[in-house]
Amino acid sequence: MGTPRRSWREMSFRPAWETRGPAFTRELARLAVLAVVLALGTLIVYVTGGTRFAYPYLMLIPVLLSAAWYGVAGAIVVALLAGLAMAAIPLNVATGEAQGMLNWLIRLGLYLVIGGFAGWLFSRLRNTHAERDVAARTDPRVGLPNQVAMEEDLAGLLADSPCRDGKTVGLILVQVADITDILEAMGADASDELVSSMSRRIARLDGVRGVYRFSGAELMLLLWPVDREGLELTAERLVALGEDNLPVKGIPARVQLVLGSTLPRDRPTPGELVREARMALLAATEAHRSHCHYRPEFTQRTVQTIKMISRVRHGLEQGEFLLHYQPKLKLADGSVCGCEALIRWQGDDGRLIPPGLFMPKVENTTLIAPVTRFVAGEACRFAKRFAGTVSINVSARNLQDPALLGEIEALLERNELLPSRLEVEITETALMNDLTAAREALERLRSFGIGVSIDDFGTGFASFEYLRYLPITGLKIDRAFVDGLGHDERSRKLMACLIDVGHALGLEVTAEGVETAEQHRILRELGCDLAQGFLYTKALPADELFAWQGVHEGRDDASRW
Repeated sequence: MGTPRRSWREMSFRPAWETRGPAFTRELARLAVLAVVLALGTLIVYVTGGTRFAYPYLMLIPVLLSAAWYGVAGAIVVALLAGLAMAAIPLNVATGEAQGMLNWLIRLGLYLVIGGFAGWLFSRLRNTHAERDVAARTDPRVGLPNQVAMEEDLAGLLADSPCRDGKTVGLILVQVADITDILEAMGADASDELVSSMSRRIARLDGVRGVYRFSGAELMLLLWPVDREGLELTAERLVALGEDNLPVKGIPARVQLVLGSTLPRDRPTPGELVREARMALLAATEAHRSHCHYRPEFTQRTVQTIKMISRVRHGLEQGEFLLHYQPKLKLADGSVCGCEALIRWQGDDGRLIPPGLFMPKVENTTLIAPVTRFVAGEACRFAKRFAGTVSINVSARNLQDPALLGEIEALLERNELLPSRLEVEITETALMNDLTAAREALERLRSFGIGVSIDDFGTGFASFEYLRYLPITGLKIDRAFVDGLGHDERSRKLMACLIDVGHALGLEVTAEGVETAEQHRILRELGCDLAQGFLYTKALPADELFAWQGVHEGRDDASRW
């Protein structure tokens, strides 16, 4: 890689005469200024009486100008010209007295010494400035151009490079998704070596005109000229490149790359293009894809998310949230033994907004803590009126908040509830984000006496080791395994295995999403402990749940479903 300053200048985007034109004009102007100043100085010395007087020192002006513009060599040349011009002028113009050789040589020497020193000094200043300029545009750890250089080069391309046959500038933001593994195993130097090795391979791809270190785990690529088809092809080659072994401290490593790309529209600024590439990368990460190209709806979605988060905060303050409760039934006798507390949001029009429309966004922000506090508080107050166990959902972010876990314990004490009356449900995916931290948090909850159930069991990355490792009390089998029970023998066998695994580990097994009497019957025959779903009832407000429970318990088992 060249220095950031030269990386794009070394490429010919315009005809040579057009590129050199401004520099050539500037040099002509400088030479003209020096010639005029030399001539003017000579004239002033002659008109004012000759070299005997102080005016010959005016000739230092062109000497210093040439030192500033051309360094030592330029200063010496102009100093010689100034000395020769002064040698041609008499000591006294009025009397015609010629100046002596010694007088001329001393003056010439003075011009040369001052010009040479000034030229050296200006050269040092220029070199220092250039070094600082390069350092400001270079990543110090791997020597690649950095974000400053990328934005400067991108601005130059956007301003100077017209579209060619529908092709323009392209950006691809490349993230090494699993660089944390390299950092933990071999340290920062190894991760830098990995990035450096990868950048060299990327630079050899067709169409890539610059590779920049954007952050510790990210590289930004500039492509020119490129269209959408060419950009997609480069993205495919990049993903394949991540599958190759890259030597890191003598150890072959394979990495997973996630890409976000964009092409300019409507004269964007460099900052706007970078933001679009970033949003495309985030979209790829959320969708578990290797590459996403920017679409305008990404921006709309981001704006909507910001507005949604703001509305959630306001809604909490204004009391717009409430809980509905979906009962859990014992399959052995059909009795209600617990329920799951599910948050609802009452919008301005009075309609309820289901959690799927806002909770995924809230879970990625600090708002998840006050939302969970609200749910836990409402659930504990409801549990004082309800005879069974009340389950609440917690996120991975909640498990990393010791203060929140302590508040849940305090809520139980204030409401004078047995800890066993409360259960937390957490998904497998959330647990796998940081298994060690999750175990510590769950152990703390279990030390309070609160039950812990794995929600959506079977859809994540569970293993027998993982089940043995965590202090859990229950499994909640995802509805995907319940759907096929009535018509698919493989689904029944798989459900039987999941139930047997839970019972073998001493866990209470719940099936969610039960919608038919046949599913209820099969789960009961397979020995599943609990069930919940629309077959029994949807989630209801507290008073409606108690009314439903009264009706349900008044029926005999045959008439219930």
